[in-house]
Amino acid sequence: MKEELKVQVEKVKELHKKDLEDGFGSVFIPYALERKFKNAKYETKWQYVFPMNKISKDPITGEQRRHHILDVTLSRNIKNAVNKCNIDKRVTSHIFRRSYATHLLQNGTDIRSIQELLGHKSIETTMIYTHVVKELNKNEIRSPLDF
Repeated sequence: MKEELKVQVEKVKELHKKDLEDGFGSVFIPYALERKFKNAKYETKWQYVFPMNKISKDPITGEQRRHHILDVTLSRNIKNAVNKCNIDKRVTSHIFRRSYATHLLQNGTDIRSIQELLGHKSIETTMIYTHVVKELNKNEIRSPLDF
């Protein structure tokens, strides 16, 4: 997947280069950052990794720019991929988030770090994932006397 992501980043660089040549190529930057870094919106490093296919008009500024793919587009693509793979389970982008948190816990990442990574305000929200790991690890739990 790492190589595929590198390919995607290269595609975005080429697309951005073409957009700049066509008079577009900017991306929305939060206001304080836009004031601080005047040309950041035109820099490749600020472009979306998964941009829309079409240029659209920013409803606030009226500027023509490329935006990130919509949530529904991502959801539709996940659904199509699941169907193509004949996976007979409900799969959503949130499943990837849960799997990520579960694997982090299984690999010993502390719960506070996971809370921060997932953007949870409350540790209780993050602790939901611990019951799954407890079930998966129940045969591996050992007493300190077993060491």
